[in-house]
Amino acid sequence: MAKLKHIIKQLSQQDYENIYEQLVKSSADKSALLLKVLREKHHNDAKLMEELDVNTNAYYTLRSRLNQKIEEYLLQQMESPRTDLLKKVANINEVIFTKKKAISIATLKKLEKELLDYDLSNELTIIYKTLKRLHIHSPEYYHYSQMYNKHVSCMLAIDKAEDILAEYFKKYGLYTLSGDPNERAELGMLAQEIENIARLYTSHRLFVYQNCLTVFHRLFVEPEDVVGDNQEPIEDILNKIEQIFEQYYLDSVYFHLRLVVEFLRLEYYTHYKVYRKAEKYFEEINQDIALLLSNYTLYTFPAQFLQTKLERSIRLNIAHELYEECERVFEEIELDKEDVPRYLNYVMFRALACYYAEKYDEAARWINNLINEMTLKKYPLAMLDIKCILALQYCLMRDNDLFAQLMSSIQRQIRLMGKEECEDIFLFTKILKIAVSEVKRDKPQKIKGYANRLQNLQRKRGFNPIRFIVIDDKLIQKLCHE
Repeated sequence: MAKLKHIIKQLSQQDYENIYEQLVKSSADKSALLLKVLREKHHNDAKLMEELDVNTNAYYTLRSRLNQKIEEYLLQQMESPRTDLLKKVANINEVIFTKKKAISIATLKKLEKELLDYDLSNELTIIYKTLKRLHIHSPEYYHYSQMYNKHVSCMLAIDKAEDILAEYFKKYGLYTLSGDPNERAELGMLAQEIENIARLYTSHRLFVYQNCLTVFHRLFVEPEDVVGDNQEPIEDILNKIEQIFEQYYLDSVYFHLRLVVEFLRLEYYTHYKVYRKAEKYFEEINQDIALLLSNYTLYTFPAQFLQTKLERSIRLNIAHELYEECERVFEEIELDKEDVPRYLNYVMFRALACYYAEKYDEAARWINNLINEMTLKKYPLAMLDIKCILALQYCLMRDNDLFAQLMSSIQRQIRLMGKEECEDIFLFTKILKIAVSEVKRDKPQKIKGYANRLQNLQRKRGFNPIRFIVIDDKLIQKLCHE
């Protein structure tokens, strides 16, 4: 909310009036009124809902749509240098065939400078190819040939870096499901490969792409004890990226990648438990959670935000509020089921939101639908994690038949894998079995004993929904039906 208010307050009078007029013309009267009130008054959410005469869900939907309309308007006002330069580059032949050679060369040299500023190697290859031909009878032919070759290489390097970035986050998602050390080693090789490419060229675009990967890798994959003393502090890296964004503020890619940098700052401060600073970035990311999940998988691993959001809610004792928020925020989200890690994280987030709202039957429906929709034979540990959360719902619902059937399946799989491979799952099943046992003696004490052991375990997998189950006195009472 604070972000939306800030944006509206910072709008120029002309922009504000234009947006207001657009909303009125499109019959979005409520949005127009919300815009006006946020611009002119200092109401809190409750007062705003009263003035707009809307309920909570309608209010948050209205706010989200207004934010989207403002962003669309601001994007339309931006002059995209890439678009402008592309038009000029596309018209090069017109210049060559209609202007004198000196004018053509001067035009191309001006375009060269603008393209160099924005690090657009693809378009630069066209400029240098043309300059090379115009200087075919001149000693400068060799210079422009070299520049052409250099920027062809740089263009291919940027393409390769983008491919590595996408491949890295695809592999990272799969690594979170398995915890396989071989997959972790592959992530390290990809991180090294993009670093090697970035060293070959002076390119702010390569610097941004490389460090979107490097910062994430240092936070979630590479243990702190192997981080070299000569590595630049993460905060300094993020500051440099933001300086690039400010310098090239009209670059449309950088405009959207600001969300990735805000996400990395959130994860950085959360990782080091600097929660006061993390809170600022949490609010900003949380407003765009659906957008982050849907559109940013080529540049980061957005599903991590769902885990961070769960951890924060549990830490602040507000996990029971997630259910209502989910209904509002994810109303129209559509996720690709072929992106298995992202989809699993999303469904389990929804299921755990139901669990913390004590809607156990709905949590069970989310999980059962997931199990029926997807085959997870490649990721047996992830499937066991999911089944354990489902078993917990059956236990709380006191559906002994479904619980017994599911627990039998879980225990059979644990025997096949070996309990040392999935000790956390084994301990969690022990807790559930004690809970449903007819032997009532010392149940709470036994559950607490296993819960303490579970809490002290080193987690091997990024995807581990069991860790979001807080086994406190309240849950133990429910499990023991006291």
